[in-house]
Amino acid sequence: MIELKGVSKSFKGAIAVKDFSLTIGKGEILGLLGANGAGKSTTINMLLGFIQPDSGDINIKGIDVIKESGETRKLIGYIPENVSLYPYLSGLENLDYFCRLAGFVYSMGELTDFLTKCGLQTEAHNRSVSGYSKGMRQKVGIAIAYAKKAQVYLLDEPASGLDPLASNELSALLKSLASEGASIIMASHDIFRVREVCNRIGILKKGTLVKEFLSDDVSANELEQLYLEYMKN
Repeated sequence: MIELKGVSKSFKGAIAVKDFSLTIGKGEILGLLGANGAGKSTTINMLLGFIQPDSGDINIKGIDVIKESGETRKLIGYIPENVSLYPYLSGLENLDYFCRLAGFVYSMGELTDFLTKCGLQTEAHNRSVSGYSKGMRQKVGIAIAYAKKAQVYLLDEPASGLDPLASNELSALLKSLASEGASIIMASHDIFRVREVCNRIGILKKGTLVKEFLSDDVSANELEQLYLEYMKN
């Protein structure tokens, strides 16, 4: 579903991503671990078509992202660290507005179902977003991606600043989306959340994928030690 081959990107001579190759299949959740500046956000922005790589190939569902980013964006749901919503609109109104921008028109009942499926409590659907917690805004953002019929989800530090309950709810939701066939990349520096949610884990350091393995092959403590060793060396 998602494929990167030999992708590299530099900014003013500084390497952001170097010879990065990766494949994420249907129903897989990949966690990208790395410190700030490791290349996680650059990788996501290249997948979105916002940044052009200096070399290499990027494909989503067989479509060339570099040549046809407009088409591949139709397949993608992007959830940043801070979801931008209109504060004076309700969660339901925000969802309706962004769906219409993407060319999807739904009934109020369908919109309500999307928000409920994505974990937003019913009593909050018609409340102004200005009173939402960060976790509630994240759920609206995921509902927007879900209603768009996204087949690929790209998440950049999605659990940052979330309380434990909201973070657990996000984890359950991502697993549910993967069970429906979505391919998901979650960029994070939250070792334990990545271990809990993802099928596979990649460690990025200075733009290079230095290690990739299955989550089941390491415990949370082993992953922490492995990550720290790579960050030190």
